[in-house]
Amino acid sequence: MPKSAKKRKDKAADFSKAKLKLGKGKKLAANAIDTSFKARSIALPSQSITVDKDTDTPTTKRRLTFDDLIVHLKHYSPGTRKDAIAGLRELLDGHPEILESSLTILINTAVRVVGDEDASVRKSLLEFFVWIFPRIPAENLVPHATAMLLFTTSAQTHIFPEIRVDAIRFLNLFLEYIPAATVAGWNQNGTENGSRVLEGYLGILSAGTKFGETDGPMKATSTASVVLTPGSKLVVLQSLSTFLRCAVSSPSRNSQNRLESASVSPIDTWYLASWFRTPEAYGVFDQLLRPRYLLPEHCIARKIWQEEVDLEFEGDSPCRYSLLSLSGSKWTLQQLSDVVDSTGNTANDGGDDSIFVRHLARTLHSTLVSTFLDCAPSVFSPNGKVDETQAKLILAVAEITRHLYGAVLQSTAEKDSERRATACTDLKSILGYMAPYFPFKLNGSREIKAEQIFQALNLIYCELTSLLILTSEDPSPRRDKRAMQVQEGSKTSLQVQTERVSDYVVELLNGASVSTSQLGRPLTQTAYTALLPTIWSLINNANPNLNDVSSDVLQATIEHASRVSSKSALKQVTLEFIGRIVLLNTESQFKGHLNFGTNVAETVAEWFNHLPKCLWELGSTNLAATEIILRFLIIICQRRSRLASAQTLGSLRSQVVPYFSISHPVRGQIPGPYSKLPSPSPIRRLALDLVSLIGDDPGLSSAAEAAVLGTKEEAYWLNMRSQF
Repeated sequence: MPKSAKKRKDKAADFSKAKLKLGKGKKLAANAIDTSFKARSIALPSQSITVDKDTDTPTTKRRLTFDDLIVHLKHYSPGTRKDAIAGLRELLDGHPEILESSLTILINTAVRVVGDEDASVRKSLLEFFVWIFPRIPAENLVPHATAMLLFTTSAQTHIFPEIRVDAIRFLNLFLEYIPAATVAGWNQNGTENGSRVLEGYLGILSAGTKFGETDGPMKATSTASVVLTPGSKLVVLQSLSTFLRCAVSSPSRNSQNRLESASVSPIDTWYLASWFRTPEAYGVFDQLLRPRYLLPEHCIARKIWQEEVDLEFEGDSPCRYSLLSLSGSKWTLQQLSDVVDSTGNTANDGGDDSIFVRHLARTLHSTLVSTFLDCAPSVFSPNGKVDETQAKLILAVAEITRHLYGAVLQSTAEKDSERRATACTDLKSILGYMAPYFPFKLNGSREIKAEQIFQALNLIYCELTSLLILTSEDPSPRRDKRAMQVQEGSKTSLQVQTERVSDYVVELLNGASVSTSQLGRPLTQTAYTALLPTIWSLINNANPNLNDVSSDVLQATIEHASRVSSKSALKQVTLEFIGRIVLLNTESQFKGHLNFGTNVAETVAEWFNHLPKCLWELGSTNLAATEIILRFLIIICQRRSRLASAQTLGSLRSQVVPYFSISHPVRGQIPGPYSKLPSPSPIRRLALDLVSLIGDDPGLSSAAEAAVLGTKEEAYWLNMRSQF
């Protein structure tokens, strides 16, 4: 049946175009949205010409004030935020007075950008912080540490690994300028700054956390493992090494920090502490050769020598004879407790800290080993090509190992003895992986950076080996004869390792190059100081199989100290170290195993005879080294050492005369280097004390008298002469 006309018409209407009638617009669709709006006015405050701006307010070239830049720093556009950071640097560089009044607003706003998802914004902020932090006093920066670390540690746990790595770069900056605030509470469970920072390090390394039982299993920090590139892993490990260096310290190193204000000596003698019968004896010995007359003027309390004590004198008691008196007069209760702590009387043994550090070391053990094994083939390859990034990774691993195991093995707490054994086992395993490559050498390469890295690796390896030797040694004078007989018959892996370290140390002290084919470079003060624990562990060894090793190292050390130029920065360290080694033979409280054979005794005598010449050459260029020499000679004479024989003292008198005055055949009497010392100075009086102790000699007395004539030391010298 045909369709009706209506149906045909309706069907055709769907595809027909409606004809527009004249004067009428197109009809809107049924689903059209009305976008029209009405407004009385549009407000544009930043572009309004009706607002009067303060012309005295500092602005940038784009006429943006500090408040405008702070607002732009919160903008949704990354480009605007980056431009705001550049504007802040421009504004503060031209108007530094803004910084002091607006520091709180600046930091509280800027630190929110630490975790910005745009890499260019984070880089700009880091550069801005690097520029502005040196311009802010530390005491003004510390109160903002909590806010800065709050956003930084939050960025450490960000979902994007690149933001985590950039957060580590910000932490490096904080560790440089506010280290104490950054590591505060690092070994405590809670919301302390250091605790959150450490947790972030472990999280990005996937090494577990410090939560849970002390010896129990570690908890995972995240469900996903973070795979870092070698460059990113280097940033994390180097930062962790810096963090541990600031946070981890042994009680002896703490005492050293407390005594920095009372000494200008760069030597830390923690390795000698366990070889004295009492902590008090070690504390007294440690202060014998420490220079203490180069402190600020307000730290020195000078006392006038008086022949008779005035009982009615209300000030500080006068000094009867200030030969070896300590500087400083009045002490507070806190200062006294600090000194007691430094000598070990009531110092905190650090047992809890050492437990935490040992637990942290075990947590990081697998990470350290795996990193070394991954990098070693490319760094120590026979072809001589060294991947600098991989080499720095190995150096970071070695530094972290030194910080952690050094803190554990240097602990003096008796309850740590069992835990030390576990730490020694872990350290031996790490050194076992390093041993096949020691000494670390460059095969044909002449890259200075690579050479410095390898030298640092060698020094750290020696220091870690010395920790094992010092820990395995029994400091008591009585030893088991059976154990010694067993040692005589066989050599352990540690003894073989000790011999290799000894050979390296002797070559290094003799000036031979062990890293390249070039001539060896002289040791720096930092390298020599780092080598001292190793030297001590080698020369103070009771193992019969290592007698030759001890003698060779001791002789090489003394010969090296004699060869160092008096003008070298290393001279002061060598003088103090060798002086302490020689004085140990005069200490009744010392219970070590030093053995001066015939050859070593002759070398010591040669070093002793070169001291007057060194004193002459130093003049007034290094007062600390001059004070060390004078103190050593005075103590040797007081203790009637074998070095202070009649023949030696006679030679010493004749060599000291030119130090005070010289008789020239043409120019007559010429003042010696003594006249160049600052006057008044306790060091001048030490020199006069030495003259009185080494014996009455007409030539020496007349030279000293001529040197002090008309000076403030003349009365002191006359009183000395009348007494002695």
